[in-house]
Amino acid sequence: MHVQVTKADGTTEYFKIEKLRRSLRRSGATPEEVNLVVSKVLTELYDGILTQEIYRRAYTILQEQETPIAARYSLRRALFSLGPTGFPFELLLARLFTSEGYKTQTGIILEGHCASHEIDFAAFNEKHSFVGEAKFHARPGIKTDLQVAMYSYARLLDLRDNRICQESICDIKEFWLVTNTKFTSVAERYAGCVGLNLLSWDFPKNNNLHDRIQRNKIYPITVLQSLTNNQISVLIDHGIIICRDLLENPEVLRYLHITISKHKAVLAEVDSILYGKITAQNE
Repeated sequence: MHVQVTKADGTTEYFKIEKLRRSLRRSGATPEEVNLVVSKVLTELYDGILTQEIYRRAYTILQEQETPIAARYSLRRALFSLGPTGFPFELLLARLFTSEGYKTQTGIILEGHCASHEIDFAAFNEKHSFVGEAKFHARPGIKTDLQVAMYSYARLLDLRDNRICQESICDIKEFWLVTNTKFTSVAERYAGCVGLNLLSWDFPKNNNLHDRIQRNKIYPITVLQSLTNNQISVLIDHGIIICRDLLENPEVLRYLHITISKHKAVLAEVDSILYGKITAQNE
């Protein structure tokens, strides 16, 4: 189908039906759900349609099916909703790395050879350690560019061989730059050349941020449909960043002053998102 779509950064490309199918499968949609969404979306395409509009239409169709797939499909938008500050995103990354077997720290100050540095996150275990910066963007279309990558590499050079813990493995030799959106191609080439680790929504191709969140089920609470934005903000203020936090600490819902039935509905949604059957493999 030769329909031009307009991406979040203003560029255009031909609509790729497999790209839509893949995003639905990665969210756990069944083949029947994938075919349903695709068939309905195809009837509403037109030249110049925004990718955000395609997403909204697919999301609405999934919501009508009353399955946890809609929440998983909304993951990318849910990350944007963690703002306006980048601090919740830093905490989410710490939880992600913790789930992968690391001890983590956030918002630490380290002395470099020439300057002090506030490091967004540090992670270490008995075999590996790294520090990094989280570049949070509140809307799609904003890419992390070469200037940020060069700045991050300069920080690595100044911090090199400092330590983030007492073990010998904790010498700083690795710096990660992580964003919830994308990197420019120039930033990706530069990072590959100098040895800077990049992690974004879709980079690297395998084991990117999206893959790792899905695999470890570190879903931000902003995916929840049973809570308002204000209620989610209250929970974030009380340190609730991911859905799993609500199952482990359900009493925090008392701060929302909701009914018992609403309380149960929220926890049921969380349980469905985390443990509802996922039929597709990440690609």
